[in-house]
Amino acid sequence: MAAAGLVFPFRDARWLPDPVLGPRPAVRTPQPVPLVIDNGSFQARAGWACPDPEVPGEPLLRFRSLAARSRGARGGAGAETQVGNDLGSPEPLRWLLRSPFDRNVPVQLELQELLFDHIFQRLGVSSQGCVDHPIVLTEAVCNPLYSRQMMSELLFECYQVPKVSYGVDSMYSFHHNRRQDWPCNSLIVSSGYQCTHVLPVLEGRLDAKNCKRINLGGCQAAVYLQRLLQLKYPGHFAAITLSRMEEILHEHSYIAEDYLEELQKWRSPEYYESNVHKMQLPFSSKLLGSTLTSEEKQERRQQQLRRLQELNARRREEKLQLDQERLDRLLYVQELLEDGQMDQFHKALVELNMDSAEELQSYIHKLSLAIEQTKQKILQAEVSIEVDVVDSKPETLDLDPLGSEQSLEDVESIHEFEPLFAEEQPEVEKPVTTVEPVFNLAEYHQLFLGTERIRVPEILFQPSLIGEEQAGIAETMQYVLDRYPKEQQALLVQNVFLTGGNTMYPGLKARIQKELLEMRPFQSSFQVHLASNPILDAWYGARDWALEYVNHEEGWITRKDYEEKGGEYLKEHCASNVCVPIRLPKQAPRTTEALAPTKVLAASVGNPCDLA
Repeated sequence: MAAAGLVFPFRDARWLPDPVLGPRPAVRTPQPVPLVIDNGSFQARAGWACPDPEVPGEPLLRFRSLAARSRGARGGAGAETQVGNDLGSPEPLRWLLRSPFDRNVPVQLELQELLFDHIFQRLGVSSQGCVDHPIVLTEAVCNPLYSRQMMSELLFECYQVPKVSYGVDSMYSFHHNRRQDWPCNSLIVSSGYQCTHVLPVLEGRLDAKNCKRINLGGCQAAVYLQRLLQLKYPGHFAAITLSRMEEILHEHSYIAEDYLEELQKWRSPEYYESNVHKMQLPFSSKLLGSTLTSEEKQERRQQQLRRLQELNARRREEKLQLDQERLDRLLYVQELLEDGQMDQFHKALVELNMDSAEELQSYIHKLSLAIEQTKQKILQAEVSIEVDVVDSKPETLDLDPLGSEQSLEDVESIHEFEPLFAEEQPEVEKPVTTVEPVFNLAEYHQLFLGTERIRVPEILFQPSLIGEEQAGIAETMQYVLDRYPKEQQALLVQNVFLTGGNTMYPGLKARIQKELLEMRPFQSSFQVHLASNPILDAWYGARDWALEYVNHEEGWITRKDYEEKGGEYLKEHCASNVCVPIRLPKQAPRTTEALAPTKVLAASVGNPCDLA
């Protein structure tokens, strides 16, 4: 087969639980060092901004910004909440997953609190009394004041942090990658899990008035790819999960420099055979039409009967223990009557919902008989543990009810297994037939990725492919540049900076260069740069800022600022949003409001000729 080397199995990697890291003395001496949290809508990253070489200068925690609360086990265990990597795999819990984000803005603060608790616990920070470390936290571009207010309230009121600083993730990434020869002006294209932003930067500061957002990102691409493949392979509908679609996007998709020209290439059978990627779904090589011999059937029935007997024996033992505890309780109440403690005896009767001593004696007699019958049946089950399944069917009398609903379920389970325990007819022995496959089973469980490899990432430039009435990246860049004079346009395009996890598609940089070449004037120059690590550079940039400004007042919101100026207050710095204070309408004085109706009334009464 010519394309045998292009078959890729799904990794289906399970998330490993985050380790619980012990407290490090270096992060507390001589003073608590800042804790840097990149609060992304796809993944949260947390670590220390510590100059000590013993403390790693990289995020110690990286986990999905998801939480799931189970309903609890039937045995009485309470509901359990799992966060991030503790989920193991998101697919079995997909319908239980909750995120604190709406698009890229945190709005569910109770879920955000779960993420913070997970971070503090795994980093060895005690959050019971207070968290005495300064917090550097990323936020969305042009973050709504209500969201920042609720986040500040959570940090200052719940965790009692000393001070906090907010910054934009793409701005942190820009300053981390900035070189000495780079200009202070830039046009940042940041594409993440939920949104894509085009951010103009003038003199090193964000120009928030001209920022634009496109409501497309990695999430919409994964959903689009899932729908395409489910329509193409309806037989594998359940196996085409969002986690596998994200794996395809990360490892097998690319952006075409010229989309229409690339589609023409895919029309060639030779090009298709040499570039198609085949994703191998897991499958069982055992044929459905294969038959079992009589010995294998007998062994399987014996195993099933043995499991059923063990299940019934365990249920009998549990019921025996419960009945014995009830009997001990009733005998204790009877002893109270014999000792003459009538007050305690009557209280115990009320708790047992009984009316007289005769009723108590009747319950004790019935319960004793039930316990003796249960003990006898347990002994009989131990003696007759070996049963010939071929010659005789299991008698349901041994599994008769013990006067409770639980034993009725035992009889129902026996009826479910009766077809499996049917008697063999030795004279009707059928020959074993082998079913030959009529097609390649492995190839049937393969997903062929052809034009889907370029069609899905293309939604960043053509949102109309998924029915979105929005402008793509190229049109949005042109719109933002048109809001500036030509001199500033030339400065902005000298450093077009790409960052964010959704900018890691191969070919994106070349596509942006092609689009700029088409939209810019003839013989004009421009430069396109890609972040060295589009996923983690935001955290590294926030760490660099925290190390430089930890002892400065610039950019830090203290508890005093929070109490005096409100939770929506923001101290600006080189990587932050722009502070937009709340302007409340001025209220008129009460005296004016009280006098106004009287003046109008006096005027209307005193001058009747004016009405004419």
